[in-house]
Amino acid sequence: MSDPGSVYTAYQGNSYLFGGNAPYVEEMYENYLANPTSVPETWRDYFDALQHVPAVDGSESKDVPHLPVINAFAERAKQGAGRVLVASGAESDLGRKRTAVQQLIAAYRNVGCRWADLDPLKRTEREKIPELEAGFYGFNDADQEAVFNISNTFFGKESMSLRELTNALRETYCGSIGAEYMYISDQHRKRWWQQKLESIRSKPNFSADQKKHILDRVTAAEGLERFLHTKYVGQKRFSLEGGESFIASIDALIQGAGSKGVQEIVIGMAHRGRLNVLVNALGKMPADLFAEFDHTAKEDLPAGDVKYHQGFSSDVTTAGGPVHLTLAFNPSHLEIVNPVVEGSVRARMDRRSDPHGKQVLPVLVHGDAAIAGQGVVMETLALSETRGYFTGGTVHIVINNQIGFTTSDPRDARSTLYCTDIVKMIEAPVLHVNGDDPEAVVLATQLALEYRMEFQRDVVVDIVCFRKLGHNEQDTPALTQPLMYKKIAQHPGTRKLYADKLAAQGLGDTLGDDMVKAYRAAMDAGKHTHDPVLTNFKSKYAVDWQPFLGRKWTDHADTAIPTAEWKRLAEKITTLPADFTPHPLVKKVLDDRAAMGRGEVNVDWGMGEHMAFASLVASGYPVRLSGEDCGRGTFTHRHAVLHDQNREKWDTGTFTPLSHVAENQAPFVVIDSILSEEAVLGFEYGYASNDPNTLVIWEAQFGDFVNGAQVVIDQFIASGEVKWGRVNGITLMLPHGYEGQGPEHSSARLERFMQLAADTNMQIVQPTTASQIFHVLRRQMVRNLRKPLVIMTPKSLLRNKDAGSPLVEFTKGAFQTIIPEHKDLKADKVKRVIMCSGKVYYDLAKKREERGTDESAILRVEQLYPFPHKAFAAELKKYPNVTEIVWCQDEPQNQGAWFFVQHYIHENMVEGQKLAYAGRPSSASPAVGYAHLHQEQQKALVDAAFGKLKGFILTK
Repeated sequence: MSDPGSVYTAYQGNSYLFGGNAPYVEEMYENYLANPTSVPETWRDYFDALQHVPAVDGSESKDVPHLPVINAFAERAKQGAGRVLVASGAESDLGRKRTAVQQLIAAYRNVGCRWADLDPLKRTEREKIPELEAGFYGFNDADQEAVFNISNTFFGKESMSLRELTNALRETYCGSIGAEYMYISDQHRKRWWQQKLESIRSKPNFSADQKKHILDRVTAAEGLERFLHTKYVGQKRFSLEGGESFIASIDALIQGAGSKGVQEIVIGMAHRGRLNVLVNALGKMPADLFAEFDHTAKEDLPAGDVKYHQGFSSDVTTAGGPVHLTLAFNPSHLEIVNPVVEGSVRARMDRRSDPHGKQVLPVLVHGDAAIAGQGVVMETLALSETRGYFTGGTVHIVINNQIGFTTSDPRDARSTLYCTDIVKMIEAPVLHVNGDDPEAVVLATQLALEYRMEFQRDVVVDIVCFRKLGHNEQDTPALTQPLMYKKIAQHPGTRKLYADKLAAQGLGDTLGDDMVKAYRAAMDAGKHTHDPVLTNFKSKYAVDWQPFLGRKWTDHADTAIPTAEWKRLAEKITTLPADFTPHPLVKKVLDDRAAMGRGEVNVDWGMGEHMAFASLVASGYPVRLSGEDCGRGTFTHRHAVLHDQNREKWDTGTFTPLSHVAENQAPFVVIDSILSEEAVLGFEYGYASNDPNTLVIWEAQFGDFVNGAQVVIDQFIASGEVKWGRVNGITLMLPHGYEGQGPEHSSARLERFMQLAADTNMQIVQPTTASQIFHVLRRQMVRNLRKPLVIMTPKSLLRNKDAGSPLVEFTKGAFQTIIPEHKDLKADKVKRVIMCSGKVYYDLAKKREERGTDESAILRVEQLYPFPHKAFAAELKKYPNVTEIVWCQDEPQNQGAWFFVQHYIHENMVEGQKLAYAGRPSSASPAVGYAHLHQEQQKALVDAAFGKLKGFILTK
C-alpha cells in the first residue's frame, strides 16, 4: 500500500475537492465502501491511507479508525476550504457517524435485496443481515433521531434522521422489489437506478383504473388455467397457476413498449404459461386453442407439434400505435429459443435500418432452473454487446417457481445465490419481485423497459412465485416436495389476494368476483374479454414469404453470369484504395485473383466463393457470413476483410472489397463471431427465418465444431418446416476432409445430416471444384425455394490446383448434382463405376492414372440429398457393361454417406450389378490421430476401390 502520509499530503490541495464536486467524491467513496476494487487505484490508495492518518488536535496525535470522509469533504469544500483537514475530538466522532451513514446506504443498495420480501410462500424466516442494521456501524438508540446529510440519495431531502433514513432504505430495497444493480461499472447507469427506485421508494402509484386493469389481467391468467383444468382434465398444458402476475407483466411490457415507439416485439419462452400468453397477451382466439385440445384443429403439416410449442403472431393496439407481436416457435430444449429470437430481432432491425433497436424489442422468458442451468443462456448473453449480434438490449422475465423439475432439491438447483446471477457477466441489472404483488411486478416491468430503451442493454425482471401444479398436469409434486406443496395448498391465490386488497381500498367489494364470472362466460363462448388485436393491419416492413411457399423441389437454377460482368466484378474485388497497404501475402492473393478474373489462370476456391458473393450483392441479395474466423477464413483462403499493415488504431485500417462492387449494391456483412457454435448458429437461423432474401451463412471453424450446435440442427434446421411450417434458407459451411488432422478436425459428421434428411427438408452437398461452390451459393438465392443448405467444404482443395475451374464454367453451366467421368473412356469397356463424394475423388483419379486402366469410371456425387436419381441413372446408362459399382469414401464405414446412399444407388441399379464399399473400417472415432496410420488407411481404401470386391456386397 502507498505511504499514508504521502498520499494524504498529495491530496490536501487536490482540485477535485471543491464544493461542486462533492457528489462525485461521495459517489466514489460509496463505491469504495461497497467494493474497494471498483474505484480507480489512486482513489483506492487514498481511501486506504486515510484509515491510518493520525488525527491532529494541536498538541498530540492519536489513531482514528474511521475518519469523516464523505461529509467532511463536502462540508469543508462548501466552506471554501482550499484543502482537506482532519477532524478531531467530538468532530471525529461525528465524522465517524457520517461515514457510517454512507456505509449503511451502500449496504442497502448492495445487499438490501437479500432481505426483500420476495417469497409468496414465506417458507423460511428472513435471516437478519447485520450490514442492514444501524447497530452494525456503532449507532445506538440515542442516535436514531440524529440528522445526517444524505445528498447522495434520491429520497427528496438533503438530510434525514437516522430512523427516517433507515425506514426509507428498507422501503426501497427490502419491500416487494429487491434490486441488484451496484455491480454496474458505469456510474451514470447506476445512478439512474438509484434515482428511479429511491425517488418512489420502489412503490407504484397507480390510478384506480390502472389497478382494475392489472386485476383484470391477473384474473384472465387464472381464469384460463382454471377453465382448462376443469374442461381438459389431465392434459398437459404447463399451467401458469401461481405465477399469474406474469400476464400483467407481459401486458405492461407490450403497452409500455408501444408508447415508447417500439413497433415489433419478438418473444421467446418455453412451456410454462405459454398457452396463457397466446390467449391473454397475443390474442389467440380461445376457441382455436380449445380445438387443439379437442383434436379438431386443422392439421396441414407433415408432422406438426404439440400446442405448447406453437408460435403465433398478431398486431395489437397500444397508446403509441400498432405493435406486431411474435411468439417464436420453441422446442422442448427450453432456452435454445434465446439466440433464435435475437437473430430474428436483428433481421428486423436491419430491415428497418434501426441500428439501436428502438423499434424492435426482444423479450426472453425463462424458468428459474433453465436460466441457471443451460449454457446457451451464457452464450447468448455473450453475444449481446458484440457488433454483429447486437439487438438493442433484451428484456428478460424469469417465471421463478423456486423449483426446477418437481423432484429437484433446492440445494442442488444451482451454485449461485440467485438463478439470475449469470446475467451479471454483462452487468445486466435484476429486479427480483414478489409475484403476489402484481402492482410491484408491473412497476418492475415498467422500470426494466425504461432502462432498456434508455441504455439499449439487457435487463431482468425475476418474478418470484410458485407452481401450483407439478411440472405438468400429470405430475404429483407432493411426492418429493411435501412441505412446499403444503404451503401451496394453503395459498389463496394471487388473484384473490389482490382482489381483496383492492376491495379494502374501496374499489368494489364484488369487483374480483365480477371479473371472474365475466371471464368464465367468455371462455364458455370461446371468446376474449379483452381483445386488442388488429385484424386488418399490415406493416410495410412485413416480409412476403408467399413466393417461397408450396414450392416443389428443383435442382435447376440459372446461376451463370455474363463474361463482362464477371470481369467487372473481379476487378472491383481486387482493387484497393491508393493509401491501403496490404500484407505481402494478401497482395499476392489479390494479384492471383486479378489474373483469374481476366481468365488467364483457373479460378481457385476462394475466388469462386468471392465471385458468388460479389454477383449476389450486385444483384440486390444481401450476404451475411458469420463464424469464428470468417473474415480471413480458418485456412486463410478467403481474405474478405483486409487489414492495412500501416494502421495505427484497432478500429481503423480494414477494407472489405465485397462492400464496394456496385453503387447500389446490397450489404455484404462478415462477422468474426465469439467462440460459440450453439448460440451463433441459433442466431443465424433466427435471422434467416425473418429474411428470405439474404444469403445467411454460418461457417464452422472446423466442421466437427458443428457438434456444439446439434440442438439447433435437430430442433430447428432439420425439422422446423415439417413441425411448424417455417421455411428457412440458412446455409452451413462445414470444413470436412481427411487430411491426417486427427479425430476432431476431419469430419463434420456428414452421417448425422444424412440421417436427418427426409421430406426434402434440406440440401446436403459436397462440392469439389471452385465453379461448384460458385453455382451452389448462387442457386441458394436465385431459385424461389428456401431450404437449409449444408455444404461440406474442403480444406486441402482450397489450394489444390486440380480443384480450380476455367472461366467458362462460371459464365456458362450450373451446379452439377453429379459430375460425370471427365476422361474420354470407351463406354463399352467400362466394367466398374466408382462413386464418391468429396476430396477422395482426386486420390482415386490419381490412382487410376498410376494403374493405367480405363475400365473404371469415377462419378462424383456433389449433392447427397436430395439424391439426384435422374442424373445418376443417366450416367449409369452410359456404361452398358458395368457389373460392379463401388462406393468409396474417406469416412469410416459406420459414418459418412455409405449407409444412406447405398439404398439410392441400389434403386437405380439393373439386374446382375453388384454394389460394394471401399473405405475405412467402422470406428468409434471419426478419424485416427496417428499420421502413419492415416496414410495407411487412405492408401488401403483407394486400392480397395479398384481391387476385388470384398466384405458386404449388395446385389440387384
